[in-house]
Amino acid sequence: MDFVILMVLMIAMLYFFMIRPENKRKKEAETLRNSLAVGDEITTIGGITGTVCGVKETTVVFETGADRVRIEIAKWGVSTKNAKPTEQK
Repeated sequence: MDFVILMVLMIAMLYFFMIRPENKRKKEAETLRNSLAVGDEITTIGGITGTVCGVKETTVVFETGADRVRIEIAKWGVSTKNAKPTEQK
């Protein structure tokens, strides 16, 4: 009987410390990728940063740097949405 209680407790701990947080991170990443809009500053999983200039169903087009190179990547390649830089006076 003690063995069964111990196994149930271990499975519950596994769920609350590993599986649940991972599912939460996946859901937050999906929400971030679906909320992308033109003008957002993003960073890709490869470390490239730029400004979104187009959003399609499964891809994102963004511009990098002052030379305005446009790159189209899959939405799953977006890592983070950065805060927009504040204009200095």
